[in-house]
Amino acid sequence: MSMRPAALVTPVLISGCVILMIGFAIRGAFGVFQIPIAEEFGWPRAEFSLAIAIQNLAWGIGQPFFGAIAEKIGDRKAIVAGVLLYASGLILSAFATTPGAMQALEVLVGFGIAGAGFGVVLAVVGRASSAENRSMSLAIATAAGSAGQVFGPPLAEYLLRFMAWQSVFIVFAVTMLCTLLALPFIKSPAAASRGDLQASMGTVLKGAFRDPSYTFIFLGFFSCGYQLGFLTAHFPAFVTEMCGPILPGSVLHGMGITTTSALGAIAISVIGLANIVGTLTAGWAGKHFPKKYLLSGIYTGRTLICVWFILLPMTPFTVLVFSAVMGSLWLATVPLTSGLVAHLYGVRYMGTLYGIVFLSHQIGAFLGVWLGGRLYDAYGSYTLVWWIGIGIGAFSALIHLPIRESRGPVALAA
Repeated sequence: MSMRPAALVTPVLISGCVILMIGFAIRGAFGVFQIPIAEEFGWPRAEFSLAIAIQNLAWGIGQPFFGAIAEKIGDRKAIVAGVLLYASGLILSAFATTPGAMQALEVLVGFGIAGAGFGVVLAVVGRASSAENRSMSLAIATAAGSAGQVFGPPLAEYLLRFMAWQSVFIVFAVTMLCTLLALPFIKSPAAASRGDLQASMGTVLKGAFRDPSYTFIFLGFFSCGYQLGFLTAHFPAFVTEMCGPILPGSVLHGMGITTTSALGAIAISVIGLANIVGTLTAGWAGKHFPKKYLLSGIYTGRTLICVWFILLPMTPFTVLVFSAVMGSLWLATVPLTSGLVAHLYGVRYMGTLYGIVFLSHQIGAFLGVWLGGRLYDAYGSYTLVWWIGIGIGAFSALIHLPIRESRGPVALAA
């Protein structure tokens, strides 16, 4: 009697995609609010940048904890907590009138993303997938986050034409709460004794911390966070202020994109759209080629496209080309990095182990967002922030090469 192959598309994968899509649509739109909030309150660019940076850092700090919560008391409970924190942070942020209040409340949003974002959801998807489908399942879930990024920023920019940014935050909070409707399809793992869980997790964590490959993965993910954090938070404003005009009669003008602010929002969407293709391609490639070499190639590609973009005069054409190429490399690192963690250390505590690696990503995101605002206020330019990102991107391209990918989780028993 022949065994039927395991299904790739499952209710767990579909529900995980819905949660990630909506969550990342909202998160990806935060850069659109840079100028409206600064203009309303007269804040320097660094103030709201710091709020987004703190959000990213809180996300990173919360990720391993939410991963452990999911593995100990259930995935659904971790996701519910994340969604409630996310929505609460958005609602309360709508009433913030000082930089300190906004920055403090973004901690709630960051923790919310940690509970309802990649760390928990990818671990659920990874555990629910067969070994042969895992790389592609992780890629599909990651691509769903990118799909949210496609419509999140333009939706925010559109809503800002008719309502204040505070109202948009509340609309987004209600939308986030709707993701709870997908929870019945998330299946939590069977319960285990507390002692067994703690002992097993401790063994796996000690083995990973002693392994140089885990350190290389941790360090390499830093530049991904730096680049994504900086671009998500500052690219719309950067394009709005620095891009050449959209000429009457051009293709963009004919499509109704007549201002550089609209182009900035569309650029984030183009990144998200291209990333759907890039992430799915990375998921397929991760099944057939060594993940460490694919990751090194992605970081090399990012470095080269950033050098090209920053050295040329910015025009609508270069913005769209950069967005398409960078988008194809945007979150392609996520299924490969999470898949590499699962390959080396198993899937039982993937949420915790990937969460720790993801902390490096979010420390990078914090610095990318914060330095973007701080250096812009100091020099009136984002140029230095771009070159820092180029340097650490080249570092990540190199640091993945020594990873020992040929062996698997059994090595931790040594």
